[in-house]
Amino acid sequence: MQDKGLWSGEGPPGVFVLNTEALLGGVRVRVRLGAQSWGTLSSARDNAVLVCHYYTGTMRAAGRNPDGTPAWWDALIGPGKAIDTDRFFVVCMNTPSNAQCLDSGMVTTGPDTLHPDGRLWGSRFPAWDFGDLHALQLDLMHQLGVPRWHAVVGPSLGGIQALHWAARTPELAPRVAAVVTSPKAGPVLRDAFAPLLRDVAASGGVEGALRLISFFGLGADGLERQFREANFSTYLRTRMGTCSLSHVLDLSRLVATHDLKQVVPEEQLFERWRQTGLQLLSVNVTVDQFFPVAEMRRFALAAQAAGVAHTHVEFDSPYGHLGCLQDTREYAHHLQALLDTPPPDLVMSTPLKNAHA
Repeated sequence: MQDKGLWSGEGPPGVFVLNTEALLGGVRVRVRLGAQSWGTLSSARDNAVLVCHYYTGTMRAAGRNPDGTPAWWDALIGPGKAIDTDRFFVVCMNTPSNAQCLDSGMVTTGPDTLHPDGRLWGSRFPAWDFGDLHALQLDLMHQLGVPRWHAVVGPSLGGIQALHWAARTPELAPRVAAVVTSPKAGPVLRDAFAPLLRDVAASGGVEGALRLISFFGLGADGLERQFREANFSTYLRTRMGTCSLSHVLDLSRLVATHDLKQVVPEEQLFERWRQTGLQLLSVNVTVDQFFPVAEMRRFALAAQAAGVAHTHVEFDSPYGHLGCLQDTREYAHHLQALLDTPPPDLVMSTPLKNAHA
C-alpha cells in the first residue's frame, strides 16, 4: 500500500476516514472508509480494541445514532460497560461495500460509489475477500500507531472478521470474540440465503432484500415480537433510504467465501493458537437461521482438545440471530472476562473447559 493516511473531518468526536490505496481482488483501488473511535489511546498504545460491524451495520457501534436511537452495540461499549471506554480505545471502521452507503454520514468504497473516472464502479468493482479486508484493518492499525490490538471483537459478519484476525495474525490480536458466527459459511449461507437474496433482489429490489434479511435474522418469533405493535413495511421503507442493493449483494458474495480452513488447515491453526496463547471466545444463539450452533460447537471442542484457550457460550434468544444485538446481557460478562485476561506471555497453557451458558 502507498499514499495512505487518516483524515479527520467535521463531525461527531472520534469520526475519521482511512484514505489509502489497496489491493482489492488483485486490483489497486483508492479506498476511503469511515471510522469512529471512543475512549483514549494509552501512552503505551496497548489498549486498542477493534470492533467489527455486522452485515448491515456501520462504524456507529456506540453512543447515539443521528435519530437519537442507541447505536447497535451501545449496550456493550461505553464507560463501565463490558468494553469499557474508560480503559480501552475502541475503534470501528466501515467495510468496503458498506450496506448503508447512501447515508450521508457514511464513507465507504464499493459498487455504488464513484470510480476515479467519475462514474459509479458498478460491476467493475473488484471481488474483494476477507484477506483484503484484513489488510485494510491492518493498515488502520498501523496508521493509528498501534503495535497490536488488545482484542478484536464483533457479531455476525463482524465475528467472521474477528476470526480472520485470529487465523491470519493471531500475534496481533491475542484476544478474539466471535459472536453468532461460524468457522465457515455453511449450506444455509451458501446454498439457501445467498441464492434467495439474489432472486428476491431481482424482483423486489432493496425492500425485498431487506425483508429477507430481516426474516433470516429474526425468525418467526423475533418478527412477531419486534413488530407486534409496529408496521414491518414502514420499518423497511425507512431503512431503504440509506441502503444500497448492490452493496448488500456484494457483502453476500463476500460472506459465502468465508472458510478458515482455506486460510490455515485446522490442525495447524490450533497449533498456532496454542503457541501464541490466543484467547478465543465464541458466542452462539441456539436458534439461529444464519449460523447453526453445532458448527461452532464442534470447532470449539476440537480447539479445546488441541489445547487452545477457547471458551464457547450458547444462549437462547427470541430474536434468533439478532440476539447478538438485542440480548447482549446474555454474554456481556463473558466478553468482559476476555478483555480482562492477561497478556499471552502470562497465560497458562492448559486448555479451558467448555463453557455453555
